[in-house]
Amino acid sequence: MISVQAPGKLYIAGEYAVVESGYPAIIVAVDQFVTVSVENSEDVGSLISTQYQETPIVWRREGDEMVFDDRDNPFQYILSAIRLTESYAREIGRKMTVYHMKIDSDLDSPDGKKYGLGSSAAVTVATIKALNEFYQLGLKKAQLFKLAAIAHLDIQGNGSLGDIAASVYGGWMAYQSFDHDWLASERHLKGLPELINEDWPGLSIELLTPPDKLELLIGWTGSPASTSHLVDRVAVMKAEQPDHYQAFLNQSKQCINRLVTGFRTNQLPVIQREITVNRRLLKKLADFSHVVIETPVLTKMCDIAERFGGAAKSSGAGGGDCGIVIINKDQDINTMVKEWSANGIKRLKMNVHHVLGE
Repeated sequence: MISVQAPGKLYIAGEYAVVESGYPAIIVAVDQFVTVSVENSEDVGSLISTQYQETPIVWRREGDEMVFDDRDNPFQYILSAIRLTESYAREIGRKMTVYHMKIDSDLDSPDGKKYGLGSSAAVTVATIKALNEFYQLGLKKAQLFKLAAIAHLDIQGNGSLGDIAASVYGGWMAYQSFDHDWLASERHLKGLPELINEDWPGLSIELLTPPDKLELLIGWTGSPASTSHLVDRVAVMKAEQPDHYQAFLNQSKQCINRLVTGFRTNQLPVIQREITVNRRLLKKLADFSHVVIETPVLTKMCDIAERFGGAAKSSGAGGGDCGIVIINKDQDINTMVKEWSANGIKRLKMNVHHVLGE
């Protein structure tokens, strides 16, 4: 039996802007995983996941029609990853076979609520990693990222794919997305082997080393959010208020560039300052887009952390899920964590996960 893992992720800064090619974000991989196991079968295959078996199907009305939205259904990402990886395998001459696949995840709470750690990305990456070993495809990290990015994009339709990068590469990273229009065009012209071996315009992945005194704290609000739906709503605002949106993009890019410099020069105060700046930028985006990014519970989490010397903000699309705090390791956080708990905020004790290999 083959068994592989892919870690979850948290956005540190640069959310929303990063969906545009050329605009960076800081992301970190955490030591909570999706595990995918594959075992050869003689007759029929199976796909089993105890965590995902009760995942609801979301739908809306368009006139009298029911329109289903599968973007938050992990099985859709698993099936997309299987389809794409097997297409690649066939193109390089592998013979298809039948197998049992089992998926385990600790990216959700014990009662099934999403923490917001990028479970759809992690399950996509883990599925492709497992089939990479099963079919002996020899994919390196760069190829794995590109295959997983395509599989994920086929279902979600939007987003930066930074969560895919975090699950593939691990650690702290500065990430810039590729040109989605270019990829859509190239897919009509080239096979998968050629496509995942060429440079993708705009794509940039730089692994970062944090200052020794930097500690990352994670607070969970207990309320899950849908990234795809929130990004959809900001996209509407982008069309309606292009000047406001462009100003946000430019200010976010400047902020993240200064943040990256803080990592490169080992300056914790610079990193903390720019985290606070990015929080303000996201508040401005929320105000003119009428999208709730920092919920009242996230605001409480951040305000408490700031009173104890931390720099804090929402993580990812917001609307619930997690917030992050960057704080000096010498700071006593016990009282802060108690205040979080009294306000319905749970500290998630997770560490940064580094992925070995090429």
